[in-house]
Amino acid sequence: MAPLLEMRGITKRYPGVLALGGVDFTLQAGEVNCLVGENGAGKSTLIKVLSGAVKKDGGTICVGGEEAHLESPADAQHLGIGVIYQDFKLVPALSVAENILLGSEPVRGRTPIIDRKAMQEKASAALGLLGETIDTGTPVGRLSVAQQQMVEIAKALSRNVRILAMDEPTAPLTDRETESLFRVIRSLKERGVGVIYISHRLEEIFEVGDRVSVLRDGTLVHACPIREIDRRGLIRKMVGRELENEYPRAALERGKEILRIENLSSDRISNVNLTLYRGEVLGLAGLVGAGRSELARLVFGADRKRDGRIFLDGREIAPESPYQAIREGIGLLTEDRNRYGLIMQMSIRENISLANLRAMLTGPFIDRGKEEAAAKQLAEDLRIKAPGTGVIVETLSGGNRQKVVLARWLNTNARVLIFDEPTAGIDVGVKFEIYTLINRLAERGIGVIVISSDLPELLGICHRVAVMCEGRLTGVVEGAEATQEAVMTYAHKNR
Repeated sequence: MAPLLEMRGITKRYPGVLALGGVDFTLQAGEVNCLVGENGAGKSTLIKVLSGAVKKDGGTICVGGEEAHLESPADAQHLGIGVIYQDFKLVPALSVAENILLGSEPVRGRTPIIDRKAMQEKASAALGLLGETIDTGTPVGRLSVAQQQMVEIAKALSRNVRILAMDEPTAPLTDRETESLFRVIRSLKERGVGVIYISHRLEEIFEVGDRVSVLRDGTLVHACPIREIDRRGLIRKMVGRELENEYPRAALERGKEILRIENLSSDRISNVNLTLYRGEVLGLAGLVGAGRSELARLVFGADRKRDGRIFLDGREIAPESPYQAIREGIGLLTEDRNRYGLIMQMSIRENISLANLRAMLTGPFIDRGKEEAAAKQLAEDLRIKAPGTGVIVETLSGGNRQKVVLARWLNTNARVLIFDEPTAGIDVGVKFEIYTLINRLAERGIGVIVISSDLPELLGICHRVAVMCEGRLTGVVEGAEATQEAVMTYAHKNR
């Protein structure tokens, strides 16, 4: 039998960049083929070519044994190809149901009038496959990131796809939501649907994958059944070298107290007390909704506190805005880098200079020479893959976007840096670079807080791990006590 999907010699060039250099990719019916590789390897570009969103420069695509000419997303949808993108393609002002059925709204008989009742029923049925009970009349813009991802998945499932590509689908999901998604994938396999699964969470690859295909620098470097490779071998294929230690940790040289939080409270946080020391990497763990990000936003002045005090280097501060927090020397790398961390239509150079524009001034004007010099040096130090600092951030891969956010804070005189999910959607090679950078910051005496849902990550790179549950700090573990069991015990303490 012919493969369900066969892509041969797929080539795509951008100015100064060969994104895909003759990639071959095959997918069988009822198979999960996991597509892995470093950020910028070409995974998302290959999926965009398949979806019709990006036109290939060379190669052929066959679906069900017949050559397919994908000139637009509509062509792909007509052939039963669905894609769940890493960057949401939702309309915030429209309801959940309107987003799920967008472009395929049911109508009343032969009229052009949308059947609202049928639309609600179809949307609810699609969400039901995922075990979700989100109100289908709610505007998508009011949903959490995790809920929006479930809407994206339901949107793809509602279209009776033959081929479904998922680009980092579990990045914002809870463990329960992830397991629901895996159940749906197994159900799709039983129906003969072919699934292309992209993830940097390697444990997921081994759980749901049948085959794995590895891209590096726009070319296919390895493909095999998942049972023929182990985690270490897969990492070696992805990064092109042996990675001895996934989680490097800086030697702890704890200095003086740099940040102290006393009885900090808000509508979501209750009486949190916590101390951070110079040279320390402090982890912040907890289940989704535990209040980790809310605590970070209070310290950063993005949310108003109801009570409590914040001390920086022994001096009480009360930042009422991110601007004031930045002036005090506090930086926050937000969880949603695309929405809150970057201005997507601006260049690398402009994004890097945003938090320290005063240093870029000559008189009342921005000195583009200073700005370019600073951005170029940071781009080189962090190995941002782009032809130049004038490249628009929206065109970068997820890992390179995160490096731009990192570069911005390195361009300031921050004394405390809070990283909220710093490696979400980032490949293992770039993760290692970020861990190494965090260690360097700690060694320079900067206080670092890392918020992460990846427990092995927190336990691997942090000197202590503070745990939150339902807005409260329930425990702090360190040294030999820092185990997954200890963290999870505190994460459920209030329940």
